Amino acid sequence: MTDTLVSDAPRTDTTDAPPGSFSVTLIIRRFDPDVDDEPRWQDFDVMMLPTDRILDALHKIKWDQDGSLTFRRSCAHGVCGSDAMRINGRNRLACKTLIKDLDVSKPIYVEAIKGLPLEKDLVVDMEPFFKSFREVQPFLQPATAPTPGKERIQSVADRARFDDTTKCILCAACTSSCPVFWTDGQYFGPAAIVNAHRFIFDSRDDAANVRLDILNDKEGVWRCRTTFNCTDACPRGIQVTKAISEVKQAVMRGRA
Repeated sequence: MTDTLVSDAPRTDTTDAPPGSFSVTLIIRRFDPDVDDEPRWQDFDVMMLPTDRILDALHKIKWDQDGSLTFRRSCAHGVCGSDAMRINGRNRLACKTLIKDLDVSKPIYVEAIKGLPLEKDLVVDMEPFFKSFREVQPFLQPATAPTPGKERIQSVADRARFDDTTKCILCAACTSSCPVFWTDGQYFGPAAIVNAHRFIFDSRDDAANVRLDILNDKEGVWRCRTTFNCTDACPRGIQVTKAISEVKQAVMRGRA
């Protein structure tokens, strides 16, 4: 499949540009299922400040140049995870990627994350991702009810055991950076395993063996090839590869 490059986009008017701003070229991979047979690349010039983010650039393009540009975003502060996309070939959150951290002497390439069905422009169908998330039963399953009026007690050490994997915001950056996930549509993927880890090692939970059985599958933890792409892509700094390794050990030896 060969993408085409469209270079006739409107150019930014620099007349009222704020002091310290400069022109940045974004080349965005566009796709409109009602019009396009194949994705195409389209370039846009926008005036940006060093502290602006890629999300700000996308807003300027949508509001001032091409209202048909389609992407997801919600909180714009790195919490909702909805604006994950590939920026210069790396999975990142658009709301956390500062212009000053990129080489603006060259065009900035922006495209949808890989491995999930492309719906339009930078938007993918997240349902396969959430299906895997649901299948690992990512919720607390205690065998007994708590004492009436009391909380379930957990030590600081017990809480620390799974603290890292509580940070997941389900942005799919880790899963869609995984080469195995790109080529195998059945693989649970790093994010699902991370969320299973969060409950497998929770001392208040009694369904660890159920989740371990689910992940002890040819499309489970054993499909991981330890490339560390997932860890590098995580915007929350979760040690994803380490979590997958700990789940593998738990499958073989039980929850420690």
